[in-house]
Amino acid sequence: MTRILIVEDELEMVTMLRTYLTSEGYDVDVASNCAGAISAATATPPDLVLLDIVLGKEDGRDVFRELRLMSDVPTIFLTGRGLETDRIAGLKMGADDYMVKPFSLGEVSARIESVLRRASGATSNADTDEPSMSFGPLQINELTHEVRLDGELIELTSKEFALLAFLAASPRRVYSREQLLENVWLSSPEWQGGATVTEHIRRLRSKIEVDPDRPRWITTVRGVGYRFEPPHAATSSNEESTEHADS
Repeated sequence: MTRILIVEDELEMVTMLRTYLTSEGYDVDVASNCAGAISAATATPPDLVLLDIVLGKEDGRDVFRELRLMSDVPTIFLTGRGLETDRIAGLKMGADDYMVKPFSLGEVSARIESVLRRASGATSNADTDEPSMSFGPLQINELTHEVRLDGELIELTSKEFALLAFLAASPRRVYSREQLLENVWLSSPEWQGGATVTEHIRRLRSKIEVDPDRPRWITTVRGVGYRFEPPHAATSSNEESTEHADS
């Protein structure tokens, strides 16, 4: 469940928000001062913070600064200060939204959903940019179907990408042509010949190998099949890794 931390010193406001948000399906924690807010956020990190700027004699913005040192948790400022300059100042600090009291519970719910949606989108985009598999200079991203070698984008067909990703998922494990047909092509030797695999290996090597005749990444295990070699992997003397050895 999504956890919301309410940092508010007005008991009536706390009761109203906690009751409503709990009924909306959120887990709710409450703090009434700066120390309590930091303690609560440390003990159980929230997914979103509703933060009153005025906490008795304390300044809620100090809480925000401390929270930002801990994480980028989405934060909505709650305040009775409705001046445009106050709102601009709060947003410039890095708050995700700014609500002026009094506000309706429906508006609170809508603002929370909007901020969480934006935060989720930002996280998804960041995750998308991260490679699924990383082998030194070779980066494979299964979400974007992209392969980069030394930072350069390598143009692969969908089947070439699927073949590389399948082999790389189990470094140094040897797969026969029949196994690759079954797992990558979802086919069998009765429907497609092993030459299909050989040709795709050749094309893939021509795109990711410096010298396709002496492959570094996708090697041949004589009489068995192919495997993906991660950097610095040891190659035994009886396993010749060339296309000429087993085509």
